[in-house]
Amino acid sequence: MAELKGKKISFIGGGNMAQALISGLIGRGINPSNITVADPSEAIRDQLKQRKINAVDPTANTETDNSQVAVKGADVVVLAVKPQVMRQVVSDFAEVLDRQLVVSVAAGLSTESLSKMLGGYKNIVRAMPNTPAMIQKGATGLYAADYITEADKTLAASLMSASGLVSWVEKEEQLHAVTAVSGSAPAYFFYMLEAMIDAAVEQGLDSKQAAALAMQTALGAAQMAITSEEAPAELRRKVTSPNGTTQAAIESLQQDNFAQVMKKAMQACYTRSEEISNELAD
Repeated sequence: MAELKGKKISFIGGGNMAQALISGLIGRGINPSNITVADPSEAIRDQLKQRKINAVDPTANTETDNSQVAVKGADVVVLAVKPQVMRQVVSDFAEVLDRQLVVSVAAGLSTESLSKMLGGYKNIVRAMPNTPAMIQKGATGLYAADYITEADKTLAASLMSASGLVSWVEKEEQLHAVTAVSGSAPAYFFYMLEAMIDAAVEQGLDSKQAAALAMQTALGAAQMAITSEEAPAELRRKVTSPNGTTQAAIESLQQDNFAQVMKKAMQACYTRSEEISNELAD
């Protein structure tokens, strides 16, 4: 986090992901006065100002209150708006980009497409975070082209690590796989929890009790997998006693081809990510 000390960080867009990153940065010791957010919502701007964060109205046209003001003084500019409106949003400040590192958290928009929208500006790093970033438990995939300096890569990694784990990919197309395994994946686990809770209720537990047990078990299993030196497959084997209850459950999952179901779901996510990227490039 030392790399961010004294740096001016501007967010274009103040929605959930931006606020998750901001909370992480402040929690890691970044001074709120070094953060600026450009967002058209007066309610969001007021909320940010209460946290002593600079907030500007990108739709304003004054010398002190617009997106150009946010970008001019920044060391890092985080693009945190929906990809469908990115072209319109960045057109307001593209001309004042000079030395800033641009980090995009917009899903599907390639660095090539972003560069075109920014008038050929190339100092761009792409990030694919996920929603647990809101509680600083996120997982983010990062991609930078070869011409991005090591200093800027370190800066991008420090920015995103404020909300959780970061992992670099060598090829931009690998961000589709990141989307499948982490970007969209919280929903997979929520869906599994739904199913487990429903099944436990059918077996006689009340819904609150079932939810508490299922959620704590998911948390505990994840923490065990994170802290263990053993692979998940080995952890599974160790808790699966021969002819026991766990073995019965695992064999049922195997008979229903659970692994193939997961692979199929992740491939559907990967394919849709590719499609969205192609649509946005048009």
